[in-house]
Amino acid sequence: MRDAEAIYRTPLGAAGGLAVTGSGRQHARRAVTDRKLPSFAVVLVERGQGWLETAASGRLSLTGPALFWLFPNRVHSYAPDEDGWDERWALFEGSFTRDFVRLRIIAERHPVVALHHLDEVVRLFGKLHADLLDDTNLGQASAALMLHRIVISAARQASGAADRRQERRDMADIVETLRRRATQPLDLAAFAAEHGMSPATLRRRFTLETGLPPKAFQLRARMDHAKQLLATTDEKIETVAAMIGLDDPFYFSRVFHEREGCSPREFRARYPRV
Repeated sequence: MRDAEAIYRTPLGAAGGLAVTGSGRQHARRAVTDRKLPSFAVVLVERGQGWLETAASGRLSLTGPALFWLFPNRVHSYAPDEDGWDERWALFEGSFTRDFVRLRIIAERHPVVALHHLDEVVRLFGKLHADLLDDTNLGQASAALMLHRIVISAARQASGAADRRQERRDMADIVETLRRRATQPLDLAAFAAEHGMSPATLRRRFTLETGLPPKAFQLRARMDHAKQLLATTDEKIETVAAMIGLDDPFYFSRVFHEREGCSPREFRARYPRV
């Protein structure tokens, strides 16, 4: 990023809850010293390092990827080191900003947010900039939406929610893997090692995700598959048991009755095939 680029806009009509009034990007080398802005600003440092200083936060070291918030009519200074940094920025205003501050989604005393998922934020800044180039009501409304998403993304990353959300996605993939393999024998130690964790950690996280430990979840998945086979095929009971990974049809019938309150034959009678 070498060429500086900037857009400034006057909101069309009533600004409403949120309006973006400027956007730009550059490879910055110079310090900003004792400046005040009439609006809020967010500055994204994609790569590089330097510092930020405000009366509320004091002087803070800053290493990209990170972003920081600037508040209206507050003196601030910041600067990259001698190598400069790649930055994107946006100016914004509107009544929603009061909610951002009141809910502590953006905080004057803690303006710097270290970013763990830079690509998401870069994409939002890029879309915001493109929307401002489209100097229409729709473009400005879309730019405001992108700014709102930047605020939420930064708040989630500041709180660690983004990492937890990734953990949830990873765990959902593990749950789905076990569901697909439910009819196969489960070696919990090997399954846990396959996903880079200990059996105890897998059991704990799996239970938090599904409400059941892995083996109980596997058994439920097997019984669900058995019900599907009983309702949609004419396979013998012992064949259904084998198809869900249970070699003993008597054990299958006992477990089925304990869980469903009826025998496999009685269940089949309830749901005759069309």
